[in-house]
Amino acid sequence: MSDLAFITGTRKGIGRAITEHLLYKGWIVAGCSRRNTDLKHKNYHHFNFDVSDESAVIETIKTVKKTLQPIKVLINNAGIASMNHLLLTPLKSYEEIFKTNVQGTFLMLRETAKQMSRSGGGRIINFTSIANPLNLEGEAIYAASKAAVESLTKTAAKELSEMNITVNAIGPTPIETDLIKLVPKEKIESLIKQQSIQRLGNYEDILNAVDFFIQPKSDFITGQILYLGGVN
Repeated sequence: MSDLAFITGTRKGIGRAITEHLLYKGWIVAGCSRRNTDLKHKNYHHFNFDVSDESAVIETIKTVKKTLQPIKVLINNAGIASMNHLLLTPLKSYEEIFKTNVQGTFLMLRETAKQMSRSGGGRIINFTSIANPLNLEGEAIYAASKAAVESLTKTAAKELSEMNITVNAIGPTPIETDLIKLVPKEKIESLIKQQSIQRLGNYEDILNAVDFFIQPKSDFITGQILYLGGVN
């Protein structure tokens, strides 16, 4: 029987790319977004809910196990951003970003880890961003939310290790997704110059990192934050 991966934010972008990649490799994938998806595959199962909604998360994780099978891999990809100067950032933006990026990651991690602890363990991958280590201007709240995700990743890795659950995080460089469409070209170029490998990232870079963390031989790797592009 194929293993099952649950991926958040699968309607487009990175989440969509990871979903299609794992389906191609023979995985069963459960995915979610706040809106419907046009992704159709015999081994793909879509759920519409907000990852920051505790009751929806609890119910969905239970449903996946009951109707499909236990989750072997969780990929917390869902996230939002708002790029404003700190003094021009409304409280609503702060609340929405932390609600999705931090609360959503926490709820999905907590509920999935409960299930994994009763089914032999698993792998959890969270998504952070190089906005955090680079302290990017105009992204104070987004970067702060990803700093929280990184702290959660490291602490969860310690607390869940005895349950045979690894927890790691991937920090992509800018790639062509909706999150950077409104970012000025000169800012993207400046950001790339701060990377050791000076180019835009692509989906293959991320898929390679995902494959690394979920492969059987990576069972001794946990609590790690992997920034792409040579950022530190």
